[in-house]
Amino acid sequence: MQGQTFIALISLIVLYHNGIEASGQVCEGTTVQLSCGLGFIKVNWASYGRSNRDTCSSGRPPSQLSNTKCHQHKSLRIMSDRCNGMSSCAVPVKNSVFYDPCPGTYKYLDLSYTCHSVKRSVTCENNQNAISCAKGSLFIHHANYGRRDRLTCPHKLAKTSHCYHSQTDNLHGRCNGKKSCQLHASNAVFSDPCHGVNKYLEVTYSCTQSCKYTNVGISHLWPTGGL
Repeated sequence: MQGQTFIALISLIVLYHNGIEASGQVCEGTTVQLSCGLGFIKVNWASYGRSNRDTCSSGRPPSQLSNTKCHQHKSLRIMSDRCNGMSSCAVPVKNSVFYDPCPGTYKYLDLSYTCHSVKRSVTCENNQNAISCAKGSLFIHHANYGRRDRLTCPHKLAKTSHCYHSQTDNLHGRCNGKKSCQLHASNAVFSDPCHGVNKYLEVTYSCTQSCKYTNVGISHLWPTGGL
């Protein structure tokens, strides 16, 4: 994969909303492209740095390979912000995106992701929407208030495709466990992550049912057979 774009195209097999996991390493200076034929991306693991001397080593001097304890601890968050909840995603593997955890070391991105069969809702800025479950209750997989492309909610102020403002934890508290949830895409609710840019709220979610296991005295959320 050295010097090339890593493209993972998944033939999805759905098992309780979880698909096949794809993984790989992508050298610094290239671009990683994730894609789901069905469903939406969920990044499971990401590390920008170097943990061995062999990966992405061709043509590199020993001085650029010697640090094998190089890891950008924000790698997973950066990849999740850019790719979670999207059907495809391309991310440049470079210091300006991931920030340089070890200057002088030639790095690579080690990652894995899964395609999840879930529902997706998009609410343009200053609009309202609702998500609901005919059976079971809501579970939020990913939410972002910002702008990750210029085609969704087209607007003259769609000036960037790099406005990331995760609202996953926020909507967990607002929506999880409910039959329906009202969504209001506004700066007053989520604050303004990119001034002067027209934004939207994107949410991926599924419906779960509560199953009680009386022999151990606990309840557990388990995905229903349908969405």
